[in-house]
Amino acid sequence: MPIARGTPTGTKLDDGFSIKIAFTADPDVDFWEKTVTPPGIDGGDAIEQTTMHNTAWRTFAARLLKTLTDASITAAYDPLVYDQIVALINVEGLITVHFPDTSTLDFYGFLKSFAPSDHSEGSQPEADLTIVPTNWNPFAGVEAGPTFVNNSGT
Repeated sequence: MPIARGTPTGTKLDDGFSIKIAFTADPDVDFWEKTVTPPGIDGGDAIEQTTMHNTAWRTFAARLLKTLTDASITAAYDPLVYDQIVALINVEGLITVHFPDTSTLDFYGFLKSFAPSDHSEGSQPEADLTIVPTNWNPFAGVEAGPTFVNNSGT
């Protein structure tokens, strides 16, 4: 039986500006976000369930666990950031994504990489950063999934 699509009750974002990411370990780290990809959610590959009793179709089951996917940033930066990155890289802690509508997404993770792009005349130097969610609170020693807070009033 077909299922009718209902009308969403939320408010869609009309513009991606401005989104920022903050690290508890260094909330004013010297880079300026130009593009941000927030973490996504992945349910993982299907689990094969096919047996010799199937007659026409392979069957599958959904996994029970979910993965919070990597977040990424392309940013302008101050060369002074190198010392800050050395102090921040691989340090597990709370990370907050600040969405344009003032909503936030908190998750535990770490900065995995900081990779400057080539420098050339006439273009602003940038760096690509990758953040890995751990879903592990290192301070309490427990599993901790992401927390979304709707500050937009919708």
